[in-house]
Amino acid sequence: MTSIKQKTLSCGHEFQGKGLHTGQIANMRLLPASVGTGIVFHRVDLGPEAFVKALAGNVSSTARSTTISQGAASVSTIEHLMSALSGMGVDNALIEIDNVEVPILDGSARFYVEALIEDGLVEQDAEKRYITLPREIEVRDEKSGAYIKATPADSPSIDLTVDFGSRILGVQKAHWDEDVDYAGQIAFCRTFVFFHEIEYLFQNNLVKGGDVDNAIVIVEHPVTDEQVSRLSALFNVPKLAINDEGYLNNLQLHFPDECGRHKLLDMIGDLALAGGRLKARVEAFKPGHSINTRMAGAILDAISE
Repeated sequence: MTSIKQKTLSCGHEFQGKGLHTGQIANMRLLPASVGTGIVFHRVDLGPEAFVKALAGNVSSTARSTTISQGAASVSTIEHLMSALSGMGVDNALIEIDNVEVPILDGSARFYVEALIEDGLVEQDAEKRYITLPREIEVRDEKSGAYIKATPADSPSIDLTVDFGSRILGVQKAHWDEDVDYAGQIAFCRTFVFFHEIEYLFQNNLVKGGDVDNAIVIVEHPVTDEQVSRLSALFNVPKLAINDEGYLNNLQLHFPDECGRHKLLDMIGDLALAGGRLKARVEAFKPGHSINTRMAGAILDAISE
C-alpha cells in the first residue's frame, strides 16, 4: 500500500476582513508548519505565547459558530477555514491572527481554497494521521432530534440531511468522500440565515459583520415592504427584493442545494477538531456546530480510552 504523507502549505497566505459576528477587522496569515503540528492558531495581538490548538477539547462556544480557547486566547468562527484546510488535505499549519474572529470573507471557504490551489501544498516526511474508531459512536440531541453517527470504515465519508422545516429549503442532503471535488462542489457554498432571525441577531450583538455579500438570506415567512426597507438600511444598501425562489436577491445560488452543502462545509471543519482524517462513515441529521463539535470530542474520548 502506498503511504500517504502529511502536507503543509508551500508558502504563506494573507487575508484581511471583518468577523461575521463581531464586525471587527482581522489580519490573518496562514503559514507552513512542521510535521505533527496540526492546526494551531496564534493570537499575535495577545503576545508570543497566545496559542490555541484546533482540537475539540478547546471548544469554548458553539453559538452560531465554533470558538476555541486556551488560557486568555480565543479564536471564533474558525469552521470555514478549518473546512478549507481539511478539505484540501492540509495536516499542519500555523494561523497568525490579530483579532478574535476569523474574517468571514464571502461566507464560504472559497478564498482560502483558491489560495491553496494557486500555490500548492508540500509533502512532508511523515505519514498522514488517520483516526480509526474503536467502535461506532453516536451523539444525539433529544430536544432537536439531531444526531450524528460515526461507523468505522476503510475511508472517510459524510452523508448529512438538513431539515429546518422550511418550505423554501425543503429537506436537503449532501455527501462528501475523498473522491468528491471539495474545491468545486463544497468550498464555494456560503453561509445562510433566515430573514426573521436577522433583526434578533443584530439586537443580540451577533452578525455585526453580516452584509449582502456574505450570506444567503431565506425569506420563510411573509414580510412587509417596511421590513425589507429596514433590513436594507441595516445593510446600508439600496432596497432589496425577494426573488421567485424565496431568497433575497442579494446573491444568486451556486447550487439549488447550496445551503445543505454549506452545512456539509461546516461539518468538515468542525470534525477536523478530532485532530486528523477520520476513517469512518459519518451519517448526520440536522447537524450544527454544537453537535458537530460534541462528536469530534466523543471521537477523541473514544480513541484515548
